[in-house]
Amino acid sequence: MRLILIETNSYMTNLLEINNLNVEFDTDEGRILAVNNLSLSLKEGEILGIVGESGSGKSVTAKSIMQLNPGNTHYKDGGEIIIDDENALKFNSTKDLKKIRGGKVSMIFQEPMASFAPAIKIGHQMVEQLLLHKSIDKKEAKNISIDMLNRVGIADADKRFNQYAFELSGGMRQRAMIAMALSTMPKLLLADEPTTALDVTIQAQVLDLIKSIVKEYKMGVIFITHDLGVIAQTADYVAVMYLGCIVESGPVREIIKNPKHPYTIGLLEALPDVNNLDVPLKPVPGNIPSPLERPSGCVFHTRCNLYEEGKCNIEFPELKNYSVNHQVACLKVNNNE
Repeated sequence: MRLILIETNSYMTNLLEINNLNVEFDTDEGRILAVNNLSLSLKEGEILGIVGESGSGKSVTAKSIMQLNPGNTHYKDGGEIIIDDENALKFNSTKDLKKIRGGKVSMIFQEPMASFAPAIKIGHQMVEQLLLHKSIDKKEAKNISIDMLNRVGIADADKRFNQYAFELSGGMRQRAMIAMALSTMPKLLLADEPTTALDVTIQAQVLDLIKSIVKEYKMGVIFITHDLGVIAQTADYVAVMYLGCIVESGPVREIIKNPKHPYTIGLLEALPDVNNLDVPLKPVPGNIPSPLERPSGCVFHTRCNLYEEGKCNIEFPELKNYSVNHQVACLKVNNNE
């Protein structure tokens, strides 16, 4: 299945192209499929939001781009992650991996403490990565680091520069991690729930910062989140993932105003209505299955209100065009065009 983000800008070179990505993990219970035949492309200056419940394969996809999945990971033959005409899945040397890890690609993780060594000051870590990827001296690296700390809303940036991660609050650590990821000005930014620990005011500030840097430097962003409200404010395009598959994709306004896949509709209906707080929340029924018990046919059929016995549990729906730039992977929807 392929997610094509835009057709009108076909003259632009893809910043990222993923073709037929299949990611499996060896576990004590057996090998599990985490990402199933995923394809997508991203151009410079675009923001792609990836949404879905925990276990949908969002973070695994992002970590595959950075080659940060654990040692029990297997990538099926034929898959490609193309960045600057090179397949990242073929990288195995430190020199090759350095091109994408903090160089061409930076990643903001869910947990900020995962990005900082606890015994090394934040400023030292920021300077070190800049010296590793940029042809600058320590003084310039320090100035860039402090400036970026300021830009993400950290007060007294000069002071924070000389502190350890454990001396900062959770929200401040999150902002420092975002500053470190942005300081190298990568071509591609992977943001995995980057505003989870932030209050609404700082969240808006960080989102505005990311959008301004994208506009200024033509950076591409893959924004992973559970929050469709954040996606609506931030992304140009959205891909909805479920159990390792993209089930719906297209321009963010089109998907939010005119969702077609039952899972996308369920996610939107689960959001609280601020205009009518008395309306009860409507969660998506059931739970996402374990990858060890992956359903046959359409992976969403065990929770779907359009389920048809003998069809949805047997046939696997391909991601097909529903309208211009709007793709849906649903046997019932595509059959009712």
